Amino acid sequence: MSALAAELAALIRTEGPLPVDRFMALALGHPRHGYYMTRDPLGAAGDFVTAPEISQVFGELIGVWAASAWEALGRPPAVNLVELGPGRGTLMADLLRAARALPAFAAALSVHLVETSPVLAARQRETLASAGVPCAWHRDLSTVPPGPAIFVANEFLDALPVRQFVMTPNGWRERVVGLTDGALAFGLARDPVPMEVIPPGLRQASPGAVVEICPALAHREAPLAALFVDYGHVQSAHGDTLQAVQAHRFADPLAAPGEADLTAHVDFEAFAAALAGAGLVAGAPVTQRALLFALGLRERAERLAGRRPEAFESLRAGVERLIDPAPAGMGSLFKAVAVASSTALLQAMPALD
Repeated sequence: MSALAAELAALIRTEGPLPVDRFMALALGHPRHGYYMTRDPLGAAGDFVTAPEISQVFGELIGVWAASAWEALGRPPAVNLVELGPGRGTLMADLLRAARALPAFAAALSVHLVETSPVLAARQRETLASAGVPCAWHRDLSTVPPGPAIFVANEFLDALPVRQFVMTPNGWRERVVGLTDGALAFGLARDPVPMEVIPPGLRQASPGAVVEICPALAHREAPLAALFVDYGHVQSAHGDTLQAVQAHRFADPLAAPGEADLTAHVDFEAFAAALAGAGLVAGAPVTQRALLFALGLRERAERLAGRRPEAFESLRAGVERLIDPAPAGMGSLFKAVAVASSTALLQAMPALD
């Protein structure tokens, strides 16, 4: 039993079973034993790898998008560039390198990184030490200063805690984590769930069906443009997508909390509805493959290959992985969504396909 599992068991004995979102929040963010509090999970020696770590082309093309978003915002002389869940800082470093191609944009930037992990924040400081742009770190959005803002987030939404509800012969019940013979186990809360908690399109279901709900987003008062890239489904649907990954393999989410990454697939239809509730507008999701081609993937890859012919095979392999069109490939599974503070701004931003 992991150190966190022992603490969770004691908590359950005292307070009762934990809703899945609270379990997930503690597994990832417990101050002493949380997964992101204690390690750098990225890379071959970690548990998973993200697009910025696969190829520099990814972050550079996100930089192209950010520069275009700045143009759509009216070229403000000062703009906050905010990354949510910045990993090792690789995406931001690549983005800022691409930004130098437009000096006025680069000069306008103040970088803000929203990061809860002290381990990853330290890595980000190392990565961005020579970026030449003022950088600040925040544990949440509340301390990011006001003003025009450009947000980028890659594999951030999937780590947000979700609530799960299961249809039973007696109606919907919330899934919880309790104890069976002293071990963590999934179960169902005793009390029925009010029907209004379940999204209208998913209320009618057969016993055993699962609905996942992610909490609403925080509201921000400012002109803003944002780009979210994550894996998930375009339309809301029933299904249990909670998963754990450890050493690049799927694992039991309850086996060793605090020792494995926990994520859930993003419901982009529900995400758009949550954004609307926060006063924001979302564009239609596109595949990561479509996004990268729209931002000039072919031209950028050719330029890099011309400058570094000795790295051609590595570059090719990385790019092909990013745009893999197979159903479980990154080019298809991952989606990109542009977000803006108004419909007019969204329409002025670059098309993603």
